[in-house]
Amino acid sequence: MADKESKFDEILLAMAQQHTGGVPDLLQTFAGFLNRKTDFFTGCKDNEWEKMLLSVFRKEGEKATEIFRKKQEEKEAAERRKQEALRKKKEEEEKQFSAEITEITDAEAEELQKEIDEKKSPISSKESVAEVSKPLGDEADEDMNDEEKQKLKPNRGNGCDLEKYKWTQTLQEVELRVPFDVKFSIRAKDVIVDIQRKTLKVGLKGQPPVIDGELCADVKVEDSLWTLEKNSIVFTFEKINQMSWWDRLIKTDPPISTRKINPESSKLSDLDGETRSMVEKMMYDQRQKEMGLPTSDEQKKQDVLKKFMEQHPEMDFSKCKFN
Repeated sequence: MADKESKFDEILLAMAQQHTGGVPDLLQTFAGFLNRKTDFFTGCKDNEWEKMLLSVFRKEGEKATEIFRKKQEEKEAAERRKQEALRKKKEEEEKQFSAEITEITDAEAEELQKEIDEKKSPISSKESVAEVSKPLGDEADEDMNDEEKQKLKPNRGNGCDLEKYKWTQTLQEVELRVPFDVKFSIRAKDVIVDIQRKTLKVGLKGQPPVIDGELCADVKVEDSLWTLEKNSIVFTFEKINQMSWWDRLIKTDPPISTRKINPESSKLSDLDGETRSMVEKMMYDQRQKEMGLPTSDEQKKQDVLKKFMEQHPEMDFSKCKFN
């Protein structure tokens, strides 16, 4: 039956597409055809054609209503399954939270509280990014191993000033400046520039290239630019990985110490809200770890436990420990 009903679909669809007035226009065409070519309207007694039309359209209407009802039921069932999955996930998280509370002795509980009091962070969670991200200076130098101490100190732009070029960086971009000590004014036709995803070549025609090697990390070639400024070529590269600092421009360059990078000059305010929050959290957690203090996640767990204890004063938590 379905095949019989659908075998004319393509023909009828082609007809429908030619009726700009929509369904009423299409029905008018059908009615006109029956009037001109058949006795559909005049051959029936007592307007039987009206009853026939209503019967046919009601039957199709019931089919359409049933299909719509089933689709709605499937949609509602899918939503219920989704809500049930969320409910189970929440229950599992609550069970995990409960499982992290283990029995300890009174002496251990007292010692735990003492440790928490000693480790309370002197840095407010609302502290500005500039304060949290200040360089650690001599304190950081003391914690560095010999290999780290041998690395170059970043320049003011978090990059490096080398003999033949200098570069700076933010979390998103790298800016490179390559000067040329020549007595003529350099034009675009005098330079050789080849920027690839992983490599860079820069120089003047007829001279050995100043840079010819593999980049520290991948860049977006389509978003890379270069210009001429007073016998210097200035490049701007957009990083593909915008969550890490480069420790060198070319892999053969001497590395800089990324631990001494000052994020203040990285223009964190230019990042979108989600990325900036993630970077701020990373910097805060790194500073906390270096000071032997709880990270933001560890502090959050302590706060959750504290709030839970305040909401349930009737319970005895003297023998509980939050891991």
